[in-house]
Amino acid sequence: MNRDPSREVGVISVPIDLGAGRRGVDMGPSALRIAGLNQRLEGMGYRLREEGTVNARGPEDTTQGESRLRFMEEIADVCRETYRRVEASLKAGCFPLILGGDHSLSIGSVPAVAQHFRRRGERIGILWVDAHTDMNTPETTPSGNIHGMSLAVLAGRGPRELVGLMGSAVPAVDPANICVIAARDIDEEEKSVVRETGIRVFTMSEVDERGIAACTDEALDRLNDGTAGFHLSYDLDGLDPMVAPGVGTPVPGGLTYREGHLVCEKVARSGTLLSLEVVEVNPVLDVRNGTAGMAVDLIASALGKSIL
Repeated sequence: MNRDPSREVGVISVPIDLGAGRRGVDMGPSALRIAGLNQRLEGMGYRLREEGTVNARGPEDTTQGESRLRFMEEIADVCRETYRRVEASLKAGCFPLILGGDHSLSIGSVPAVAQHFRRRGERIGILWVDAHTDMNTPETTPSGNIHGMSLAVLAGRGPRELVGLMGSAVPAVDPANICVIAARDIDEEEKSVVRETGIRVFTMSEVDERGIAACTDEALDRLNDGTAGFHLSYDLDGLDPMVAPGVGTPVPGGLTYREGHLVCEKVARSGTLLSLEVVEVNPVLDVRNGTAGMAVDLIASALGKSIL
């Protein structure tokens, strides 16, 4: 995003946890607000446009359905409404900021951004910061949790009820323009899907060897290759649990505080960020709302806050 304080940021809350295997991330949007999100962005000069909340039913009053696609019907409904709200935000000239909720919401948010630019004859990329690649399919999933399938769906793999949501193109984003950073927990059968689609995955081992700056620079080159820009999907479990304990699926050995910020700072300096979502903040597992506070800091960095 080219930092323009006169531009409105369209804020969309999606408090869903049906796609996850653990309760609590549905409280993520509220935790981000409590951590001062609105005040932080307004203090940077941005105007906020509230695009509303996409509500999901809880698992207690929702049919689980098929065990390899848990709660798919309700998740699909939430994603369709998320799509509509992101689409409306873009049409109004706003920069979409989506607050999650679990990562299944991306099945609605990303196609809306992609379709908006496709109408202009342009395509987009995706930067996926996550401990997981989320490239499972119903055939490979060990859990049936749809938040572990969201990137596969966006790359054109998965159940027909979710792929091509709202009549959008398949795949929503060309895998050549998809990068994952901070991956360190990939299911065994999922690895074959990753290889077959050809998305670029920067594992934590590669980050350790090459450094986060070099990995992010390479990712940005790929994301911006022939595109109008890219969507940033930031799962807080990309960070190490020592930094961000309040996440849906914590995995040791993640990005440090500074590495997490450097990704966002480089994103801001690229000037090609089209939309942003922050997902999987779980206040139930947090300490004094610190992870939500970290998420607010990351959002500010991605939208142009700099050290000097």
